[in-house]
Amino acid sequence: MINARSLSVTASVALLALAGAPAQAQQNMSFFVTSVGLGKGGDLGGLAGADRHCQSLAQAAGAGSKTWRAYLSTQGSGGVNARDRIGRGPWVNAKGVQIAANVADLHSDNNKINKETGLDERGNTVKGRADTPIQHDMLTGTQRDGTAVPGPEDATCSNWTSSTDGQGSVMVGHHDLTGNPTGINFWNFSHKTPGCAPANLQRVGGGGLFYCFAVN
Repeated sequence: MINARSLSVTASVALLALAGAPAQAQQNMSFFVTSVGLGKGGDLGGLAGADRHCQSLAQAAGAGSKTWRAYLSTQGSGGVNARDRIGRGPWVNAKGVQIAANVADLHSDNNKINKETGLDERGNTVKGRADTPIQHDMLTGTQRDGTAVPGPEDATCSNWTSSTDGQGSVMVGHHDLTGNPTGINFWNFSHKTPGCAPANLQRVGGGGLFYCFAVN
């Protein structure tokens, strides 16, 4: 006969297993959208500052043992392509869902980044086109193939060091793949902002958020 004590122990073990599942998924996480920006619009403190933000958020979520990099390009002499700084993959979100197997997959139509999978480091959904406030603009400074935007026009807020109102701009993507009336709504490439200050980003649907990838 199974007594009440045995049932209680069995139930407790099951509850502990369920509670541990999300924590384990976050430890294995290798991709997320930042839950918060740095509060200075396009000024992220350069690539180094953006990487520190990724690392700090990952650490707080229990995934700090990995090395994290922001998915951002820079322009000009010595410019860097976002696709070249994020490792080889595969990458999974905070719930263990794979969003891409490798760099080529990530930049193809086969990638799985959308509102349901483009989660923050805690596994929460990020506000999209239908939410208030809209925060679906992800800072990237990149083209669809993950390379830096060519030419002299600013697309990275002076390589992530400017928060000037009405000057400069940054290329953003849409994590929810909706919202641009011209139909260009890729996760990493959609439109430019009208400036680099927080208000400039907010006006077109952004909160200064960006993508973070684990390189190991």
